[in-house]
Amino acid sequence: MKNIATSVAMTALATTVTEAQERKRVAPSAVYEVAPGLGHFTDGVLFGEVWERAELELRDRSLVTVSAIVSTGKTPQLGGHVRRALDNGVTPAEIGELITHLAFYSGWPNAVSAVMETQKVFEERGVAPVEDSDGKRIELEAAAEAMRTAAVNAHVSPTAPALAALTNRVLFGDLWQRPDLTARDRSLVTMAALIAMGQAEQLPFHANRAMDNGLTKGEASEVVMHVAFYAGWPRAMSAVPVLKSVFETREAKSFEVSTEIKVTPAGQDRARAPEAYFTGDVETSGFYRSDSPSTVSGATVSFPAGARTAWHTHPLGQTLFIISGTGWVQKEGAPVQTVRPGDVVWIPAMIKHWHGASADEAMSHFAVAEAQNGSVVTWMEKVSDEDYFAGRPGE
Repeated sequence: MKNIATSVAMTALATTVTEAQERKRVAPSAVYEVAPGLGHFTDGVLFGEVWERAELELRDRSLVTVSAIVSTGKTPQLGGHVRRALDNGVTPAEIGELITHLAFYSGWPNAVSAVMETQKVFEERGVAPVEDSDGKRIELEAAAEAMRTAAVNAHVSPTAPALAALTNRVLFGDLWQRPDLTARDRSLVTMAALIAMGQAEQLPFHANRAMDNGLTKGEASEVVMHVAFYAGWPRAMSAVPVLKSVFETREAKSFEVSTEIKVTPAGQDRARAPEAYFTGDVETSGFYRSDSPSTVSGATVSFPAGARTAWHTHPLGQTLFIISGTGWVQKEGAPVQTVRPGDVVWIPAMIKHWHGASADEAMSHFAVAEAQNGSVVTWMEKVSDEDYFAGRPGE
């Protein structure tokens, strides 16, 4: 009798252990039936170890995984990870925007296929149709955008002018400013997609951008490791030396201060100022950014008659050195002031203002500002023609 009871107890224990093991399984039963080793690595390593690592939040791991799947066209695998992403705190709007973002980086066919598979999950979960966010658009750092625009104009425009124009106007002038994903998350998504697609040569710009947007060195390293499971070891390994170079360059800039005098020739890196922040055909040139530990940057800005900035503020203020022509500058609620060559204008921190050319004469100035937490300027609405002419001095 005792032996029978012991046998029953052992059988019950074995059943309990087996049920517990099955509950932990993520891999479908077909995997164990066809490729048991794959089942072992899926449940024991990928989901039993990698997804448990604290170096990257579960929400971020879902963003990285969905990005890798969408960008490589592995659509049949998408449904399960969209469900997991929703469970890990990624909102339906963020998933939709991730797909939108990756249309530009991996192509429309991948994005449209991803939409169809994602819609099935949304319908299954009772998710309402997603609408565009009415939140404030993301403000890109003006100095960095001027440098990026200049590089596109110099290296892309001569060969593919339409591509250059769309890059500046749509990709960075619209997509990257949409509030449906944070700047950090857009960078995270882009990095994961580039690694998954084997586009390591595009990684330096976006890895730097990601870290400027708040991604840590440890998180960036974890992205590479995580993507290895979804795009393969060769693509992850190809990304390692590129990321290593980015880390070393950033560390060198953090600790080394140049002792050399640098001359920036007049007109260097001439580029059209972003239309989102300026009215008229405004040009920037002679951009500079001082080496760490200083965070001062500046550029020459040339305004034709009637051209001006949008309303904006600077976290630590701004200084303008008037080079040529006649210009106007106005603090919100105060009269317009006229400025001429040789004038120096100081704009205090967080004061809403605009500046530009007078209505009848062009003006150029050299603008200098200091960054706070990586931000030099906060852009606001454009100055309307009505407001611009209403404040005309002498009228």
